[in-house]
Amino acid sequence: MRVQHTAFPLPNFPVYSSAFVSDDELVIGGGGGQSKSGIKNKLRLYKVQSGSIMTQLDELELEKGEDAPMSMTAIPETKTIVCGINSAEDGLKDGLNQNCRTYTIEADKISFQASTSTLKPDSVNDDYQKVTILSPDHKFLAIAGTKDLSLLEYPSLKLAANPITIEKGEIYDATFSETTLVVATTINLLVYTLPALDATLASKKAGKKKEMPVLELELYKTIDRPDLPGVDGGSSFRAVRYHPQDSKVLYTVLNTVPPRSQKKNAPRRAFICKWNAEKWVVTRPRKVSDRGLTCFDVSADGKFVAYGSSDYSVGVLDGKTLAPLLTILKTHEFPPTTLKFNPSASLLVSGSADNSVRLISVPDNLTAASWSTWIVVLVTLLIIIFAIIAGQMQHAY
Repeated sequence: MRVQHTAFPLPNFPVYSSAFVSDDELVIGGGGGQSKSGIKNKLRLYKVQSGSIMTQLDELELEKGEDAPMSMTAIPETKTIVCGINSAEDGLKDGLNQNCRTYTIEADKISFQASTSTLKPDSVNDDYQKVTILSPDHKFLAIAGTKDLSLLEYPSLKLAANPITIEKGEIYDATFSETTLVVATTINLLVYTLPALDATLASKKAGKKKEMPVLELELYKTIDRPDLPGVDGGSSFRAVRYHPQDSKVLYTVLNTVPPRSQKKNAPRRAFICKWNAEKWVVTRPRKVSDRGLTCFDVSADGKFVAYGSSDYSVGVLDGKTLAPLLTILKTHEFPPTTLKFNPSASLLVSGSADNSVRLISVPDNLTAASWSTWIVVLVTLLIIIFAIIAGQMQHAY
């Protein structure tokens, strides 16, 4: 199906993160990072309409030496965003990196609200906040770098549990259900039970003078990488998302690695897998690209699943069947770095370090044709053909 999509160049503004604060208000984070490129790091607010109009409303320039906003999430109900921005090296206070920051949108202006430190400054490993995820009830916030993950209370940004350090692999993503936090590392899924925050808050309100101890995240289950059809080499998790309306359904992205025996230019196929999150088994795998996926999102109603590929394309699948619904080739000049649906899933935005974003209109009737539909069409065409042939034969005699 052909859909309306429009590219918008953003000169000298490599894009790394994005979030919708309403159906038609989009916040974008980007810049030159902490390199001395002269490209400033900023948050920008845009008004977007029908996939073809994008108007800048505000721009907030970050302090000199600070990093670009590398990950972002939003609460449309309060027009609040949470994003990851590393502090400037010469501005670190007591060795703390104020990497987790919240901003509010009011009267078409972006305003700083609060910040906290979850990642230690490390000039050797150059870590950054690659994961910023809110729980469905907005009570918890998961913040992660390459190895370290912190669970915070929201909106206070206080620790809700002791931080976790991953010993093997690297953290790439995380997702919440009502009762669990699933962390995707390169080698497995780590399923944690969420602490009883309501009980802790009730104890505090009851007047206990002693400070309540910080709780521990309990590791409930470890899920290994699944076998993928037609894959002889290994794979790694790249993204994970619960279905927003059904916590029994989970989606993962796995990028494959060819066996060492294959040529260097062998395809590195990417799969999106749908899981039964009760039995922790893959119920439906779908190969979507011969290159690795770089970003991923699920619409708020769970109807659509979107991905961005390192072959510069963006695709949308049916959330139930994983059937392909649309693919836009050459969306950017560089691989997409961010991909987000607006709350009503009528718009999809992709951004890239090539200084551009693309707005994609998602039609209301975007559905995949089923096999039964094609069979009906084929049978109808055959009946028409046979009728024409029969008519010609009768005419000949």
